Amino acid sequence: MISKMIRYDIVLHAAEQERFVNELRELGLVDITTTGWEPSEGDRALLSNIDAYNKALEHLSSFASTPECNSSAMVYASGAEAYECYDAARAERQRILQEVARLEKQADEVAPWGRFSIEDIERLAAQGVNIRFFTAQPAVYERLMTESIEGVTFSEVGRTQSLVYFVAVATEALTFTVDGQEVRLPAMDSVAMGEEIKLLEVKNLALNEVFSRAAASRDMIAAECGKLKEQLQGLKVGATAQREAEGHLLILEGWAEAETANKVDALLAEYPNLVYDRRDATIDDEAPVKLKNNKFARLFELIGAMYALPKYGTLDLTAIFGPFYMLFFAICLCDAGYGLVLLLVGLTLLKKGGESLRQAAWLSIVCASATVAFGFYANSFFGVAISDYAPVIKFLDFQQDFFSISLAIGVFQILVGMAINIWMKAKLFGFTSTFGLLGWFIILLAGSLAVGLPMFGLGIPGFDASSPVFYGLVGVGALLMLVLNDVKRNPLINIGAGLWDAYNNITGLLSDVLSYIRLFAIGLSGGVLAQVFNSLAMGLSGMGDMAPGTPWYGYIVPVIAASIILLIGHGINLFMSTISSFVHPMRLTFVEFYKNAGFEMGQRSFDPVRKMNK
Repeated sequence: MISKMIRYDIVLHAAEQERFVNELRELGLVDITTTGWEPSEGDRALLSNIDAYNKALEHLSSFASTPECNSSAMVYASGAEAYECYDAARAERQRILQEVARLEKQADEVAPWGRFSIEDIERLAAQGVNIRFFTAQPAVYERLMTESIEGVTFSEVGRTQSLVYFVAVATEALTFTVDGQEVRLPAMDSVAMGEEIKLLEVKNLALNEVFSRAAASRDMIAAECGKLKEQLQGLKVGATAQREAEGHLLILEGWAEAETANKVDALLAEYPNLVYDRRDATIDDEAPVKLKNNKFARLFELIGAMYALPKYGTLDLTAIFGPFYMLFFAICLCDAGYGLVLLLVGLTLLKKGGESLRQAAWLSIVCASATVAFGFYANSFFGVAISDYAPVIKFLDFQQDFFSISLAIGVFQILVGMAINIWMKAKLFGFTSTFGLLGWFIILLAGSLAVGLPMFGLGIPGFDASSPVFYGLVGVGALLMLVLNDVKRNPLINIGAGLWDAYNNITGLLSDVLSYIRLFAIGLSGGVLAQVFNSLAMGLSGMGDMAPGTPWYGYIVPVIAASIILLIGHGINLFMSTISSFVHPMRLTFVEFYKNAGFEMGQRSFDPVRKMNK
C-alpha cells in the first residue's frame, strides 16, 4: 500500500532557513519539494565530490574483504584526511599501473634486440662507429644480404616468424637507405625494463597500507560524505524555495507521512514567526510516494522499483503482482534441481552478502523455493524425470498440458488487472465512469467461465456457452461496452466509439493473452536443454555404453568426463534460464498486467531531509 501523506505549505523568514533545515534534518520526517532544481557550477563541484566519496567508500568496502587489506591498520585523524590520502594513493596506483603497462608493452617490443646500452651506443657514435637498428621481412633481409653497401655492415640480432631484427654498422656518418623499418630504441633494454617494473610493483604494494588505513576509516569518510550531502540538501532547498517580500520570506512545500505528522506539527509550532498550512495530499498533488507493505510484499518492491513507483492516490500493485511474479519465475525455470542451486545462492547471500543484499537474498530464496516446488510437480530434477524414481506420484505433464494452462494463467491475471482498474476508476471518478471497462470485464469473465473452465474439466453446472445466463451476461456486457461507455455522451456516438474500442480491445487482449505462452516456451526450452546435456554427458563420456561387469576403475575416466560435461552444460543452462526467468515475468508484469490494471507512474519517492551517515 501507499503511505498516506500530509502536505505542508510553509512560510518563514529567509534568515531562519539554515536553522530550520537543520532541525528538519534532525527530525528526519519531512520531504521538501526541490523539483526543478538546476545545479550551478559550484553545485556541480559538490555533486562531483559526493560521487567521488561514494565511489571511494564502495572501493574501500571491496578492498576491506581482500587479503591485501591490513585489518589492524590505524585509522586517520579525520574523514577528510582519510579521503585525501586515499585519493592520492588511488591516483598514484593508477599512474603506476599505466607505467607498468607501458613498460611491459615496450619490453615485449625490444625483447628481440637482447641486451643493449644506449650509453655504449652513443659512446661508439662519438668514436665514429654508427649503429642503426632495423626490422624487415625475412625475404627482404635475405635479399639485402646479397647486396652490398660500401662502408656498411649488416648483422642479424634476432628473428621471429614474420620479422628479422638487424643492425647496420658504419664506420663513418654515411647516408644510406635500407629496405626495412628503422627502429628507435628506448633508453632501456627488456631486462632493465623488467627491473623497473619490479620497483614499481613494490611501490604499488606499499600503497596497500594507505588503502588499509582508509578502509579502517570508512565510518569517518562516510560521515564526511554525509556532511557534503547535507550541504547539498540545504542548497537545493534554498535554490528552489519561492522568495517573496524582496527575498525576506521563503515559501516551502513539504510532505510528511500522516502517522508522523504530529511530530512535524510540534516542530513547526516552535517557530513563532513561521506560518504553515497543512492538508491531506490528493491524487492531483505531485506527492512523493512511500510504499508500506508486509514482509512478503516488501521483497517485490525491488522488482516494481525497476519500472516505476505508483502514483500517489492510486493503488500499490506490489502485493498483487508479487505472488504472480514468484509463480512465473518458477514456471520459467521449471526444474527442482536448478531451484535448489538458486536456494543455496540466496542463503549464501543472506549470510555473507551484508545488509545491502538482504532484500535480494530473500527474493532469491522465495523464488527459488517456488521453483523447487513447481519443478518437482513438473517432474524435473536437473533434467531427470523424477517419475522414474517415484512412479506412484502423479506429476504434471508440462510439455503436454501446460500450453493451455499458461493461457489460463494469463487470462486470470488480466481479469485481476481489469478488476483493479474498475475499482480504481470507480473510486476516483464514480461508478458510471467504469461502464465501458466493466462491460469488457463481464464478457471476458463470462467467456472464461463458460468456455475456458470446461476445457479443464471444471465446468459450472448449468452455465456454458449455450446457457441463457451466459447470453444474458454477454448482452449486459455489450450494452455497457457499446451504449453506456460514456453516460454523458450521445448513445449513437457511444456505439461508434464502442465499436472502435471493441476492435482495439479484441486485438489488444488477444496479444496480451498470447504473451503468456512465453511461460510455457521458456520452461520447456530449459527442460529440453537440461535433457540434451544429460544425453551428451552419457554419450560422449561412454557412460551409456559401459558393459555389465566393468570393474570399478573402468568408470573413473567416464565419470570424470560426464561430470565435466554436466557441470558446464547445466551451468550454462542455469545461467540462461535464470536470466529468462527474471526478465520475462517482469515483462508480463510491467506490460500486460500493469496496462490492464491502469497503472500510473509516480513522480518521485519520499525522501525526507535527514542526517546523512553516508
